[in-house]
Amino acid sequence: AAADMDFDYEEDKLGIPTIPGKVVIQKDPQNMIGISIGGGAPLCPCLYVVQVFDNAPAAKDGTLMAGDEIVGVNGKSVKGKTKVEVAKMIQAVKGEVTMYYNKLQADPKLGKTMDIVMKKAKHRLVESMSSSTADALGLSRAILCNDGLVKKLDELERTAELYKGLMEHTKRLLKAFFELSQRVRPAFGDVFSVIGVREPQPAASEAFVKFAEAHRSIEKFGVRLLKTVKPV
Repeated sequence: AAADMDFDYEEDKLGIPTIPGKVVIQKDPQNMIGISIGGGAPLCPCLYVVQVFDNAPAAKDGTLMAGDEIVGVNGKSVKGKTKVEVAKMIQAVKGEVTMYYNKLQADPKLGKTMDIVMKKAKHRLVESMSSSTADALGLSRAILCNDGLVKKLDELERTAELYKGLMEHTKRLLKAFFELSQRVRPAFGDVFSVIGVREPQPAASEAFVKFAEAHRSIEKFGVRLLKTVKPV
């Protein structure tokens, strides 16, 4: 890909393997390809893709991804340029644009995990730096707030908290049920049993005895229920 551009230089990759490439992206009616760019002069030696917006031309193409280094636009090097200058280079061409990039050669099995970890790290960084510095590095709060993956992660964390709360509530409910079942037998079962034994009328005596057995069964079935749901 480098041979197609008007520059030839060797950059120190600090031991990180990268895969160079190029992609031709057809622009949308608004003359955009749908990426946000970070880094660039004067604070950062390279420019890179911060985010690929959903349903944009770059997202539909699927080649460029967050973290890819941008090394050229339409055969021209972007080395030493600001992100605004690179954005203007992309906008200057109508119809389609050729993007030259370096893609980090990472373990694909760790891709999703690495992406989530990196985005969480970005949020922590933004919280501790000024808006101007964050913007220069392509870590603006607006961009991060629109990050679909981070939103999904936040949604999953909220769901996890909801289920955790449900589990705690269920534990308290079962504990209360067990305590209630323990109190029903002496409070009602034993009392009805004594009344049934002392009741002179056979029909009434039998009814009280049945009431006693029913309330004693509450304790028995309560213990059985707890033994059943405990493994869950």
